[in-house]
Formats: sequence, structure tokens, C-alpha cells
Amino acid sequence: MKIEIRGIAKTYGRKSVLRDVHFTAESGQCVGILGSNGCGKSTLLSILAGIQKCDAGSFLYEGKDLFRYPRQRARLVGYVPQGTPLFDELSAKDNLLLWYSGEELRKELEGGFLAMLGIGEFLKVPVHKMSGGMKKRLSIGCAIAGRPPILLLDEPMAALDLVCKQSILEYLRAHKKAGGILLLVTHDLLELELCDSWYIIKDGVSVPFRYDGNLKTVVESL
Repeated sequence: MKIEIRGIAKTYGRKSVLRDVHFTAESGQCVGILGSNGCGKSTLLSILAGIQKCDAGSFLYEGKDLFRYPRQRARLVGYVPQGTPLFDELSAKDNLLLWYSGEELRKELEGGFLAMLGIGEFLKVPVHKMSGGMKKRLSIGCAIAGRPPILLLDEPMAALDLVCKQSILEYLRAHKKAGGILLLVTHDLLELELCDSWYIIKDGVSVPFRYDGNLKTVVESL
């Protein structure tokens, strides 16, 4: 499996947010996307997820442009935005049942990825009573319904405690090991170390970057 992001561009009015973003990823790889606030990282993921349309560019999966095949993209791509796109008045279980059949949910909670995320611990809790870590794990649980091979994650471990981070990190490692692809907007040390390649978005352009374990180098390059 291989994906190619080619020449993504997006303009809001007179402001050019993305001008030429391109990179590739193959099975079992994680691409880290870095950049300063407002550089277009979240915009890029929302475009790839189909939330927004780009002005130019393509999202190739095995040579086929997923921008032209939205149904196939919906099967292949899972998206976890910065926020938590959940129904506040519903419990974790009821949110999940919007994405899973009853039998699928049972299997995933017993020994699948939902079990790995620890979602069974708060199935009956309504979203408005959940901690930030619970909401993030539930958001990921909803995004991986149908086990899409390509995951787009926008700072999935931001502001979470170490226990929640380890739970999410364990899942992301398992996704890579199973041959999945991760596109990860991040500045988190644990997430940076999960990546196989890194790109900085600067002035709307993606620039290859080599992370050497020194966060100071990342900051200086933004």
C-alpha cells in the first residue's frame, strides 16, 4: 500500500495557506507533519479527510486519486481532528453504535482495538461527563470503525496524561505493525519518535525534516 500527496494548495480569500504540499507514505509508516500555529497543518488533514476541498492537488492511493472517489476514501481513511466530534448527550456506547453494528462492537470491545484503547472502562459514561483522555480515545474508536488502513490524526495526545498517551501510543504502534499508514500532526515527543519521516509546513510548502531526538532543533526549524 502506498499513498502520495501531490501539490496540495488552499487559499482563503487573499491568504494562501497551502501552496505546494507533497510527500509519500507506505504500509507500516508514520509521517509526522510539523509547523507553527496557523501554518495549515490542520487544514491539510481536513482536506485529505474530505471535510474541505483544496484548490489544487491530489491524494493518490495506489495511483488512484481519492479526491475523485469519495466513497472509496471514506472506506480507506479515518480522521481524528483536534476537537472531539462526539454527541455530548450520548454515552460512549451510543456514540460507537453510530459507527459499529452491535456484533462488531462486541467483538472489538472483547479483544479488538477498542479493547486496546480501554473504551470498555467507560462505555456507559455520557460524553459531557468524560475526561479529555476518554473523549480522545472514544474519538479514535469512532474513527477506526471498519479498520481504515489510513489514519489522519491531529495532535491526538495533546494535553493528555501519561496513562492516556501510552494507551493511544500502543494502538498507533499496533496500527503500523498491521501495515497501516499514519499521517500525524504533532509536536509531542512520543509522537515524533513514532514517525518514520517528518515534514515541516512553512510558507505553505512541505519541507523534509530529519528529527534527531532534539526538540530544540524542531523549534528552531519552524
